[in-house]
Amino acid sequence: MDVVRLSETEWRAREAAHVARVHDVTAAHLDRRVRGEKHPVLDFLFDYYGHTPARLRRWHPGPGVVLEGAARDPRARWRYMQVDGDAVKLDVDAFVEGRGKALAFVRALLERTLERPVHTGCFGLHEWAMVYRGDRRHESWPLRLGRSGTDAVLEAGTLRCTHYDATRFFTPAAAARNTVAPTRQGMVDFEQPGCLHANMDLYRWAFKLAPGMPSDLIADAFELACEVRELDMRASPYDLRALGYEPVPIETAEGRRAYAEAQRGFAERGNALRREMLAALDAIA
Repeated sequence: MDVVRLSETEWRAREAAHVARVHDVTAAHLDRRVRGEKHPVLDFLFDYYGHTPARLRRWHPGPGVVLEGAARDPRARWRYMQVDGDAVKLDVDAFVEGRGKALAFVRALLERTLERPVHTGCFGLHEWAMVYRGDRRHESWPLRLGRSGTDAVLEAGTLRCTHYDATRFFTPAAAARNTVAPTRQGMVDFEQPGCLHANMDLYRWAFKLAPGMPSDLIADAFELACEVRELDMRASPYDLRALGYEPVPIETAEGRRAYAEAQRGFAERGNALRREMLAALDAIA
């Protein structure tokens, strides 16, 4: 592994840039939290994934980077960090020993997903399946087409959701209509790059491998997840125009074309990020 040494001035500048970047994309969420306000679109990135803005702000360069003058910095006491004289670096051996199973799973998931073609025929019906003949998950927001209209859209389409963690929230009536049956154990066999939730989940897999995964990649994955989540909810049955989200009406041919086009763009960006994450894993083991 090639080793890069960063002076204290260099790595503190990179750390400051990362903190500023994270502040820009989390400040509104933190302000809402202080006011006790909920957001049906963006809260998901924090509530569902459970990774706090404070943790996202933590900067770590990943493997193969030695931070000079960091031995007295709090990061020297972080798990999997190793002090070497006045410098600090990732203890790769300890990280592999402690996170070996997670490393193997994420690598397999990324590699297998990259091998699969992009499927764009789901048209975001997973969000409709979460309210089909049941209660709204976001009770404060109305259904754009009403109850009967919402149910009719799902019934007129074909539900083919391959993402297990999305199907967990389907109503029983919707789950019975899904043409595939993904499982937790079979995630590696089902994930495909056109799936919005698979691309959002890149954020999950990136932060779960910190500090082995560089913070820049984690921030990239978070920003992608934010954009994907916006499309996810714009194509949902909810009317969120009061928040500035114009619907992607997947009940129409035009809306389905717009959704599929956006899917293809996210699939391309997601696959590029998968390759970067695999390169980072190659530097570990």
